[in-house]
Amino acid sequence: MRLTFFGAAQRTTGSKYLIEANGRRVLLECGMYQGHRDKSTEYNTTLPFDATSVDAMVLSHAHIDHSGIIPVLCRDGFRGSIHCTDATADLCNYMLLDSAHIQEQDAVFVSKKRAKKGLPPVKPLYTQADAIESLKQFAPIRYGTPTQILDGVTATFLDAGHILGSAIVVLDLEENSRRVRLAFSGDLGRGNNDILRDPAIPQDVDCLMIESTYGNRDHEPMDDVNDHVCRIIRHSVERRGKVIIPSFAVGRTQQILYTLFQLTQSHCIPPLKVFVDSPLAINATAVFRTHHECFNEKFRAVALNGNSPFAMPNLTYVGAVEQSMAINDLREPCIIVSASGMAEAGRVRHHIKNNIEDPNATILIVGWCAAHTLGGHLASGEKRVNIFGEPHRVRCKVEVINAFSGHADRNELRAWTSQLTGALKNIFVIHGEPEPAAAFAGVLRQTRHQSDVHVPEFQDSFEF
Repeated sequence: MRLTFFGAAQRTTGSKYLIEANGRRVLLECGMYQGHRDKSTEYNTTLPFDATSVDAMVLSHAHIDHSGIIPVLCRDGFRGSIHCTDATADLCNYMLLDSAHIQEQDAVFVSKKRAKKGLPPVKPLYTQADAIESLKQFAPIRYGTPTQILDGVTATFLDAGHILGSAIVVLDLEENSRRVRLAFSGDLGRGNNDILRDPAIPQDVDCLMIESTYGNRDHEPMDDVNDHVCRIIRHSVERRGKVIIPSFAVGRTQQILYTLFQLTQSHCIPPLKVFVDSPLAINATAVFRTHHECFNEKFRAVALNGNSPFAMPNLTYVGAVEQSMAINDLREPCIIVSASGMAEAGRVRHHIKNNIEDPNATILIVGWCAAHTLGGHLASGEKRVNIFGEPHRVRCKVEVINAFSGHADRNELRAWTSQLTGALKNIFVIHGEPEPAAAFAGVLRQTRHQSDVHVPEFQDSFEF
């Protein structure tokens, strides 16, 4: 039995892990690398393994850094099933098509610029046709249902509490009478989420793969976050400025809408015009409405009482490009929630471009942004940034709130890990930049003395 790390090893994007057992190969995640443009092309265009050699794939959740290269995998010859939860499959129906649309648009934009220099056009990473073909291979599994996906490989999904449909993946591997239970945290939620259930606790675990996005720091308490958002919005209203919120279309957008719903209901903020300017976020919100099994009891009651946060009277879902452009002409305070969360793609870049030099405007960063992304540059306080290849001064106010994070922080990761049972012979710390990954590995070495704790690098391989 062998585990090889082909992505999100001392990185936070591009998750790909290849598991070999009983003569079969299972790919766990097939995510897109997000970061430096040149590195993105290098890591996303060519898979570091033979797609035709993979027998099955398991997907923990729908975020593009975990699912975004599935169309490439299938186009390159993978013919097996892609196992995930029902909600993840429904979200991928939209997310992979949206990603493909962005790839196609970016290719057209870059090709036009290259044509002016006499250079040949570029091709998109994959097309919408590629995405549609890959969706035919999805095979959903319900939470808590052990399912044999290959000879000697049984998969069970437990709720991870990260986004709708997110899963902790438990793989029971058997080879020549040897048995190993491997648990993969996926992206682990914080617990006490406004919408989702708490992360489940796997039992009898032999080996663990655990994320470490925030392995070296703690989030601000969720108890204070509504007051923080209220102050930011009220201050912007006083200046007659717009509030631009780059937000992941799945999970973060719905959380932000619920927060704005609560603040409006309590009269902490006036009933401002709220725009969700992202076709993907609109479709994702529709998926939320059909998967009440993922909600905690409190939010399920709110969502079903006829006064849904996703249907506020001051809320407008913006579909057409013309509607999106019209928001720029609005001369009153408003809130624009738009994808992507790292401000690397989608309509939010246009809203940032049109407001970044307005001292009355506010850009509110509500999630983790990878280094070298536009969101990352803004969150780190840089005063000049490039948007669509052109420099812009950052004259607007930039605020950062980490409490909304869908990822458990250092103490939450430690608390979750401490509840696991089993031998835990090996722990692999993944999905974190070098510093947080190393820091959390140090925490685990202090608390799990019986375990060998590893911080694998790209293409490292371990035998069970």
